[in-house]
Amino acid sequence: MEDRIVLFVCIENSCRSLMAESMFNANPPPGWVATSAGTSPATAANPRTAAMLGEIGLGLPPHRPQTLTPGMMDRARVRVTMGCLDDASCPARLKTLELRDWGLPDPARLDDDGFRKVRDRLVRYVRGLRTELIVADRRVPAVSGGAAR
Repeated sequence: MEDRIVLFVCIENSCRSLMAESMFNANPPPGWVATSAGTSPATAANPRTAAMLGEIGLGLPPHRPQTLTPGMMDRARVRVTMGCLDDASCPARLKTLELRDWGLPDPARLDDDGFRKVRDRLVRYVRGLRTELIVADRRVPAVSGGAAR
């Protein structure tokens, strides 16, 4: 069975969405995996992102900031924006899909204490999302491979 995808989206894919991806993939619910992308990605992760993840025992995802594609949007079962998509930066197609917005400030514009506060909110949000997905999976009855009688 193919993994179900959580897609974390922000503009630059250099702080919030990368951190959320790393946090989710550190302990994903069975059958789930996260990725992240940006509508206008930076050339590299924000220099503080790796350090802030390192403080909580995590590292950066294995990819550089990457561009959000229609395929990513279509394959994702859950789409989470970070509170950064305005009309100018958000592809119209993304707004037609079901998504949730976490309304986080851009930590790149904050001092280290502010960056940590955003990171710590992400830890709580990702933990809540993980729990939500586990509970939802338990509610779905298993489908038997045998014929109905």
